[in-house]
Amino acid sequence: MPHVNLEGIHHITAITGDAPGNVDFYARVLGLRLVKKTVNQDDPTVYHLFYADEEGSAGTDLTFFDYPGAAPGTAGDGMVHRVVWRVASEDAYDFWEQRLSSEGVDVARGAGSLRFSDHEGFDHELLVVDVPDPPLMADHPDVPSEHALQGFHAVRAYIGDPEASRPLFEEALAFEPIDGGWEARGAERGGLYLADPPPPERGRPGGGTVHHVAWSSALGPEHEEWRRRAAAAGAPVTPLIDRFYFKSIYFREPSGVLFEIATRGPGFTVDQPLDELGTTLALPPFLEPRRAEIEAALQPLPAPRR
Repeated sequence: MPHVNLEGIHHITAITGDAPGNVDFYARVLGLRLVKKTVNQDDPTVYHLFYADEEGSAGTDLTFFDYPGAAPGTAGDGMVHRVVWRVASEDAYDFWEQRLSSEGVDVARGAGSLRFSDHEGFDHELLVVDVPDPPLMADHPDVPSEHALQGFHAVRAYIGDPEASRPLFEEALAFEPIDGGWEARGAERGGLYLADPPPPERGRPGGGTVHHVAWSSALGPEHEEWRRRAAAAGAPVTPLIDRFYFKSIYFREPSGVLFEIATRGPGFTVDQPLDELGTTLALPPFLEPRRAEIEAALQPLPAPRR
């Protein structure tokens, strides 16, 4: 098949112990759209919440598994510890500094960036970057479009031995080396995987930590080729798994971070019209017969901004 590259980050999945607070922060405060309220297909007793732009596009999907009451976690070696979002201009820093501060969120304004954490300690950074990628934005009445989050730019991971990961990244996954990490850039979008020295403390999964990062592939032969290439590089890759909204393969890169390669489709409108995304509990067909049981086990959530 012709040479192709991954189209940057597809989605990032983290853990929350407080789904109601999570909806409030990401859908109301950050102005993202809750595009799918479903369950963890491997553990359907818990929510899987997807926030994105108005269309539910790959490249801006931030998702959460909800384990009610989960203790806060701590990122360590082999874990993603920060998500970096694109914004249009430095004026956006002023807007977000004021908006987040008014919500009681501590904000760190640096030279050319803005950092903050959600109420469970999940670290985020806003950055003005010069890339050709179309912005992916949600519509929110309290967030002017010129200041809205525009999709993922990078994830930062704690990697104790970046050289051990280099062959998989550069040979199998066609990542390009850059200062501080690697870039996955396709014809339409790109995203960075940045390596930071790990803290001395061991990581502990829990609320506010990242479960996995997914990279974006086309449906069909290209997706199968990524699986073949990862396996040939020695990665313990899963069989193809049909997640209904996309198809996935999973493997751990040598540092321990869980990678997924997910397809850009069928997409979130496969079972809900665009204007109704996220308004009701959506279940993949194989879980639909258990709807009453599943709904009874889930806690009520606040209505998103719509």
